[in-house]
Amino acid sequence: MPALASRLDPRSDTFRANAEAMAAKLAEVRDLEAKVRANSASRADRFAERGQILPRERVERLLDRGQPFLELMTLAGLRMHDDDGDRNIMGGGTITGIGVVAGRRCIVSASDSGIKGGTVPPIGLKKALRLHEIAFENRLPLIYLVESGGANLLHQAEMFVEGGRSFANQARLSAAGIPQVAIVHGSSTAGGAYLPGLSDYVVLVRNRSKIFLAGPPLVKAAIGEDATDEDLGGADLHGRVTGLGEHVAEDDLQALAIGREIMRNLAWDMVEPAAAVASPLFDEEDLLGIVSADGRQPFDMKEVITRLVDGSDFFEFKAEYAPDTLCGHAAIDGHRVGILANNGPIMPTGSLKAAQFIQLCDQAGTPLLFLQNTTGYMVGSAAERDGAVKHGSKMIQAVANARVPKFTIVIGGSYGAGNYGMCGRGFSPRFIFSWPTARTAVMGGEQAAKVMEIVTRGKGGGAVDEAALAKMTAGIRAGVEAQSTALYATARLWDDGIIDPRDTRRVLALCLRIAAEGDARVLRANSFGVARG
Repeated sequence: MPALASRLDPRSDTFRANAEAMAAKLAEVRDLEAKVRANSASRADRFAERGQILPRERVERLLDRGQPFLELMTLAGLRMHDDDGDRNIMGGGTITGIGVVAGRRCIVSASDSGIKGGTVPPIGLKKALRLHEIAFENRLPLIYLVESGGANLLHQAEMFVEGGRSFANQARLSAAGIPQVAIVHGSSTAGGAYLPGLSDYVVLVRNRSKIFLAGPPLVKAAIGEDATDEDLGGADLHGRVTGLGEHVAEDDLQALAIGREIMRNLAWDMVEPAAAVASPLFDEEDLLGIVSADGRQPFDMKEVITRLVDGSDFFEFKAEYAPDTLCGHAAIDGHRVGILANNGPIMPTGSLKAAQFIQLCDQAGTPLLFLQNTTGYMVGSAAERDGAVKHGSKMIQAVANARVPKFTIVIGGSYGAGNYGMCGRGFSPRFIFSWPTARTAVMGGEQAAKVMEIVTRGKGGGAVDEAALAKMTAGIRAGVEAQSTALYATARLWDDGIIDPRDTRRVLALCLRIAAEGDARVLRANSFGVARG
């Protein structure tokens, strides 16, 4: 089949305006991420005094050089709880991602102890649970770099009950045959003591690691005993007496080296370099200017696809039937995928087309990629007579029950049930990322305001306070608009992060490889997990 053509003009005024708007949104995201890193690094002197290295440096020293690291959920909790979105941006209290350690692909989760001592806010717990989900689905080992004051007690009511799920997940990961390595750089106390306790391998740092259920003040208050941190849970205690730790290191660097050696000795598949594949025929830089600066203006999703897939080769499925819903086969970095994308609302015929295509890909074992830009399922009497609900339900059933790996990129609108039919977070894609232009909500702000205006007028019986109504609708419009941005979504983990549009092909290639490796991996599961001696 011939490769897709492109009608995009990168020299046009419209393209330049779109690219400038995208660059501004992307700069905002990168500025916020830089503030998280700066917030953590601001305690560098304190770490140096203790003979420690910073959390991000720990991650860098652990990972294999030259291999990609896919950092996830970088702005979790933005402007939520103690995160003020300015000087005190926390990133959920952890540094998380997928990288390669001693040749083995794995998940890394590091306490960001440069920020509030690594204490965990409610969104940090959700971030940890998401990592466990990724580990289960892709059969990835986990390495925890631990130094945390535990849960933020100011928000314990939002964390205590759900926190038990983290313990259960660790036990089930071990039973499933997925290794977990805990490198304890500092405190891991109270409920946090169970993180290393439930890990399969534990590395301690002499005079720094502290693992106990209750610290000196609580022990004194509870049983009247005077004890030090070292007495209750130091590295010497757990390395020599309790056996909680398998290895005791002298400092952070040695602990990380031991962690790498543990990974090297796992009977786990090595990451191999990908074979050479055909690049897209068009420049990835063009992706900055495809999405309109005005979110209400349409754009052709084929212009995105042709810059993502190998050789710009897209084998379209039912091209002349329901053209607003694009379906077709392609490859990304050598991995075959079935792509679904939106060039408008999802019509009843589009639902039928998509449902059939999803089922065909599931039958063939072809992973699915959803590129979202939709106002949702079409409404109105004509759409209802054509079976909008019946056929939309078929598409949603197909998405929910497809057994193949699913990946989602929210590029533009992700409104209403269109978010569901196009595999939003609630349908558990393996990975879901957003562009800075993404908008996720039950409907647009203008539509929400208009609906409430019509309802209010209907209730008023003709007597309506126009000034109050205008104020109400303006508030609804502004509220929905503010709650539908990419930053609002990523703060609440509706995605796994906001990516630069130009990185989309590389991110998808890595995620497809992670999923393929995981699905091919054979785990030696048991019914009990590894019990600590």
